Amino acid sequence: MPQPYGLLAEVTHRCPLHCVYCSNPLALLDRQDELGTEDWLRVIREAAGLGVVQVHLSGGEPLVRGDLETLVAECRRLGLYTNLITSGLGLTKSRAEALVAAGLNSAQLSIQGDAAESTDLVAASKRFDKKEAAARIIRDAGLPLNMNVVLHRLNLDRLDAIIDVCVAWGAERLELANSQYYGWALRNRDLLMPGKAQLDDAVAVYERRKQELGERMELLWILPDYYEPYPKPCMGGWAQNALTVAPDGTVYPCPVAAEITTMAFSSVRDHDLAWIWTKSEAFQAFRGTDWMPDPCQSCPRKEIDFGGCRCQAFALTGDAARTDPVCMHSPDHHLVQDALVRANQDKAEAAELVYRRHTVTTRGH
Repeated sequence: MPQPYGLLAEVTHRCPLHCVYCSNPLALLDRQDELGTEDWLRVIREAAGLGVVQVHLSGGEPLVRGDLETLVAECRRLGLYTNLITSGLGLTKSRAEALVAAGLNSAQLSIQGDAAESTDLVAASKRFDKKEAAARIIRDAGLPLNMNVVLHRLNLDRLDAIIDVCVAWGAERLELANSQYYGWALRNRDLLMPGKAQLDDAVAVYERRKQELGERMELLWILPDYYEPYPKPCMGGWAQNALTVAPDGTVYPCPVAAEITTMAFSSVRDHDLAWIWTKSEAFQAFRGTDWMPDPCQSCPRKEIDFGGCRCQAFALTGDAARTDPVCMHSPDHHLVQDALVRANQDKAEAAELVYRRHTVTTRGH
């Protein structure tokens, strides 16, 4: 039985941003659905018992939870590494100091671009200044500043400027995460998917800046798998090394598996994590390779990419057991090819971005 080393604790779906690429489910959970403090403390203890060594506190925006320091302190008591994944909105000097005192090890700050206009365009928020302040607060609190930006058609041309901002703010590590098309991003795919020429230009910028920055700031490039011949591995294999606990206590083998509506996932309200990890039907469904249909079953890559992403297979075909359509050998590969054809056509017509929680009309770029 594989052993998980990472827990993504999605403590809430509440968030001050409305990002058009948010990977949270389209049906967001309300505050009254969230696990209470004692339940989260139990989840953390059970995770440690399973072998988890890293806890990533996420959401939504985890800072809206008033018990975050309590959860961090329990992680420290158990010897677990903690990472706060935050938009930065709501982070104050006193809150950062309290989290550090509780034992927080690191923070990852997200930005949407290099200026307030980009934040407003994709997140329906003008508070870019709060993000800069949050970066300073994180550094002043003695935490390593990691940063993340989701890349897409609307900001890829500004990649040089985005990297400049992160350097100026003192980031030690920057994750350049090309948009993955789940949740809200799938709803907005035709407006977010870059063309091939735009993507190639961005790759050149990334490679040049990575060379220039050297050890000053680590740059990571998350591949846009629609343009790859083979799919990305499914979290190192379904239910192999990590698990996600949603705000209501439902447990998933990856952050976006809630979108697979044909599967029943168990909750920590009903079972402990060890039972869910080792015995629940959902976690066993795609573990290993025996479940694979052809062409995956006879493919020499089956233990490299594990048939691709189960969530993407479901999102595009309605069947989580099918070969990921990104794969060039998938019988459903035309679904990805059709999306790429649209992405490389002229997008002069006006279109609407669908924002997380609510819809705002804007013109596509």
